[in-house]
Amino acid sequence: MDARLDYRAAGPITGKVVKYVMSAGQALKESPLPAETKQLVALRVSQINGCAVCIDMHTKDATAEGMSAVRLNLVSAWREATVFTEAERAALELAEEATRVADAAGGVGDEVWARAAEHYDEEQLAALVILVSFMNMVNRFNIITQQPAGSYEPGQFG
Repeated sequence: MDARLDYRAAGPITGKVVKYVMSAGQALKESPLPAETKQLVALRVSQINGCAVCIDMHTKDATAEGMSAVRLNLVSAWREATVFTEAERAALELAEEATRVADAAGGVGDEVWARAAEHYDEEQLAALVILVSFMNMVNRFNIITQQPAGSYEPGQFG
């Protein structure tokens, strides 16, 4: 499969935008959310959206960072899995509702937000919201242009 579009070659404005988007992604790595929570959320959002290249990237990065295969394999069924903390469950629930805003008529429900707020402070909640929004945007970039998956190397993008 070949990508429909190479963002790097699409012109100077596109290159500039992609550079800023990727720098936002780098800044998110410095957020106060636990590293495993960031990987779990990025993976779950990408699974929901069907973004193969992001699933490839986040699975490989999480593995390289030491996350167990059991946890990675159970992300899509986190509600029934016993390998996630209550804080991670709250983050995954918020990520799902925020990703499926069109399906959940009211967006993220108050109960979901309250559960997340039990585990994360305001700075962490902001980072979580930005991470979920960022992942949804990047997933759409990749899905629309059919970016191929499978060749990512852990840490390839910094």
